[in-house]
Amino acid sequence: MLEDAIPALVAGLVLVGCAYYVLVLLAARQFLLRRREPKTYLGEVPAISVLKPLAGYEPELAENLGSFFRLSYPRFEVLCAARDADDPALTIAREVRSDYPDSDAQLLVAGAPDCPNAKVHSLAAMTAAAAGELLVVSDSDIRADPALLLEISKDFEDPAVGVVTCPYRAVPGSSLWSTLEALGMNTEFWSGVLVAQFLAPMNFAVGPTMAVRKSCLDAIGGWEAFSDFLAEDFEVGRQARLAGYEVRLSTHIVEHRIGSQALRENLVHRLRWRRSTRRSRPVGYWGEIFANPLPWALLLPLAASGAGWSWAALGACVALRASVALTVGGRVLGDTLRWWRFWLLPLQDGLSLLVWFAGLFGSRIVWRGRAYELSRDGRLREWKA
Repeated sequence: MLEDAIPALVAGLVLVGCAYYVLVLLAARQFLLRRREPKTYLGEVPAISVLKPLAGYEPELAENLGSFFRLSYPRFEVLCAARDADDPALTIAREVRSDYPDSDAQLLVAGAPDCPNAKVHSLAAMTAAAAGELLVVSDSDIRADPALLLEISKDFEDPAVGVVTCPYRAVPGSSLWSTLEALGMNTEFWSGVLVAQFLAPMNFAVGPTMAVRKSCLDAIGGWEAFSDFLAEDFEVGRQARLAGYEVRLSTHIVEHRIGSQALRENLVHRLRWRRSTRRSRPVGYWGEIFANPLPWALLLPLAASGAGWSWAALGACVALRASVALTVGGRVLGDTLRWWRFWLLPLQDGLSLLVWFAGLFGSRIVWRGRAYELSRDGRLREWKA
C-alpha cells in the first residue's frame, strides 16, 4: 500500500505545481498587459526624496549610486546615510556627489542604532531631513535607469496609493552560487509575487526599491514602528494595507546587483531569507511546497517505477518550468536568460527546495555579522545561546 501511496503523493505535488505554473503565466500576462497601458501625467510632479542606506564597501557601489544622480526627474533629492562618519561607503558617496555638482544631495551620519534593524535607523534619520512628499527607499546594490522616479510618481497620482514596490532583475556576479540565486529570484521568487498580487490586493512590499507616501508612513507609525523587524519592507506594505492604503506593484524594473558569494555565505543568506518569510507569511510559506514542482517531477519516474505517465508528467513540468522562466525572467524582468542557464534550473530548484525545508526549523539568523533570534511575528531579538 505504501508503494502506491508514495508515487501518488509525488504525482499530486507535481500536478498541483503544474497548475501553479499555469497561474504564474496568467499573472505574468496580466502584468505585461498593465505595462502596455498608456500612462499620462495629469498634475504637477511631486517632490521625491531618494533614501539610500549605506553600510560598508561594495565593489559596484559607485556605479549604483551614480545611476540615482542621473535620474530624469525635475524635483528630487538624494540622501545617503551610514552609521559611522568613516564608513567607506560614505567616502564613495562623496566622490560620486562631486561628479554631479548640480545635484541636490545630502550625506548623513546616522550614528549607532538603538534598535536591532540598523537600516530602519538610517531611514529614520534620512526621513527627518527629507523634503519630498514621496520617499523612495532603495538599497545600495540597486541600479536604476533615468525613468525610475517618473514611473513611480505616476502610480501615486491615485491618492489611495500609499506604497509602491518595484520589481527587480537580479544581476549575478561571477560565482556559480550567485548565478543560481539570481536565477531563483528572477524565475521563482517573482513568480510568487506576481501570483500573490494576481489573486488578491497586494498587502506587502518588496524592499530593494519601494516608495511610500510620507503621509502614509506617518499614519502607520513612522519608521520607528518597524525598528525591530527584519523584513521591514514587508511590514510597511502590510501595515499600509491595514490602514486602508493601496499597495501597488510598479511595472518599472530596476537592477539588483547581487554580487558574488561563496557557497557558505550564499546558504546563510538564503536561510535568513527563508526563516524571515516563514515568520512574515506562514501560510504562504507552506504553500511554497507546491510552487517548486520540478525536483518532485524529476523523482516521479523513479517513484513510479518508470511508468509512462510519470515521464509524460515530467515532460509537462519541464516545459511549463521553461515557459515560466522565459516569461517571468525574460519578458517581465528583462533577464537575457542565456541558453546555458536553463541547464541550471534543476540545480537551483533543488537547492531552493532544500533551503525551504531547512527554513521550517530554527529561529536563529545571522545578519551583518551578528546573531539574532526571530520571534513568531518576525521581530528581531539578540541571540542568547
